Amino acid sequence: ALSDARAHLRKAREFLEAAELNLDFELYNAATSSAVTSGINAKDAVCLALTGTTKKAEDHTDAVAELRGAGSAARPLATPLGRLLRLKNKSQYQSVDVARSDAIKAVGWATTLVDGATGIVPK
Repeated sequence: ALSDARAHLRKAREFLEAAELNLDFELYNAATSSAVTSGINAKDAVCLALTGTTKKAEDHTDAVAELRGAGSAARPLATPLGRLLRLKNKSQYQSVDVARSDAIKAVGWATTLVDGATGIVPK
């Protein structure tokens, strides 16, 4: 589980970097979508590190409860993950564009998740 946690953390960092680059290029849907993917991977890394398992579900709102249930170290990360996931459909599937302000928030929430996961997943 630990090697999987590290792999998910690497992916979370990669998608966060993509989100930041897309934000710089004013590609707000892509930035938000990458931030969401980063956050989901950070959640997987944390859950694998703390519990040895992670769930893959179509309904990512279950991910918030999973993270909250992974222990006290993971609990503060549940709120930014929930906020990120609320932007998933808008950034990936809806015809309405993500606003610049929401993309900036999404990248910030993903950063919080990656930073939190970095502190939890052993090197």
